[in-house]
Amino acid sequence: MLAINIPGFRELRLEQLVLDYNGTLACDGQVLEGVKELLDALSSKLEIHILTADTFGAVKERVAPLAARVQVIDRGQEAQAKAAYVQKLGTERTVAIGNGRNDRLMLKEAALGIAVVQTEGAAVEALLAAAVVVPGILEALGLLLHPMRLIATLRM
Repeated sequence: MLAINIPGFRELRLEQLVLDYNGTLACDGQVLEGVKELLDALSSKLEIHILTADTFGAVKERVAPLAARVQVIDRGQEAQAKAAYVQKLGTERTVAIGNGRNDRLMLKEAALGIAVVQTEGAAVEALLAAAVVVPGILEALGLLLHPMRLIATLRM
């Protein structure tokens, strides 16, 4: 568990990390460099989940080395499926990271939503739904590994 008290925001008691795949952990279906090491470091504190419609059809082999559960979701209702997944895990115990329009609902539902802006860009709806916006996944995961960064950003 990751406990972070952010004055004026909330006290977080995070147990689950839910991540979008394409555009967040990967670009063009390939896991970004440095992601594995950071997820390994977080896996002792958080249960890690990757949600994807598997656009490139190879997510399971690409994420096999990662300390994460993979959930392939049906295309067409991705936003609702991702939000429902976060609800099932427990919104108050979950941090979500994504970049796409179909991530907006999970970012809003989670106790902490983090939007990333990388090579694919980020949907405005995702940015507005997130509590924090960072330039990439390494920075997003770094916030969780170094919670004082989150406190500095979100405190009143």
